Amino acid sequence: MASVLVPVLYLIIVFGSLIAFSSFYRRRNARKVFEPYFPQHHERDVYFSLLQMSDPPAPETLLKAALVRRAMTDVTRIIRLREDKPALQNLLQKGSIGDDLWNSLLAAEKELEAEILEVAAEANAYVEGWGSVIFQTATEMMHNEKMRTLVEQIPAIRAEAELKYGKFPLPQLIVQSPAPGSPGSPSMPLTPARPTTPLSPKTNGGGLAPSSAGAESGTFSDSERSASPTSPRSPSKSSSSKKSKKRK
Repeated sequence: MASVLVPVLYLIIVFGSLIAFSSFYRRRNARKVFEPYFPQHHERDVYFSLLQMSDPPAPETLLKAALVRRAMTDVTRIIRLREDKPALQNLLQKGSIGDDLWNSLLAAEKELEAEILEVAAEANAYVEGWGSVIFQTATEMMHNEKMRTLVEQIPAIRAEAELKYGKFPLPQLIVQSPAPGSPGSPSMPLTPARPTTPLSPKTNGGGLAPSSAGAESGTFSDSERSASPTSPRSPSKSSSSKKSKKRK
């Protein structure tokens, strides 16, 4: 009997101590104030201060502008939470960070959800259906401000680069027209030119015309016709007399 009671008492003591420790830890975390993940929402405070003005009351256009500015801050916080949450969850699983940072992120996420609902309700109070579009407008304005800031910083960045690396002339694009003999030239003839034969150094009578000029022009002398083997022979008298006899 005693051998059965000892392990039962051991299990009761162990599980009882674990339950007491978990309850104490939860109460302590509930009373503990975590450090806020985001700084104070300055744009929200400005909107509430404008909304509470009564003498004179703030114009509606100013209230709408303050509400859009508040929505822009909310959009930046949403983007940061989406980027930080997976990384912090991975670090928490590895044990690189404590629970305080993770709990502060979860608290900021819940606070941001309530803030989005409140901004949408305020926008619908001014214009019906504006609550579904105000965050898109705030996103576009945020990207606009980033682009304008980058454009304004270009002269300072250029001056810093010139001081660091020296001033270099900007490269100029020089367009050269194609040469007359190049393939891309429009004036290039499409048909090949006929090869010219070089002039013979031997000339007649010291002139520049070659001796074969008469042969190329088609005029031959009587001696050249008789000397050339290909020239046609004139019919002789004997052949003509033989033909007349055969006809008779």
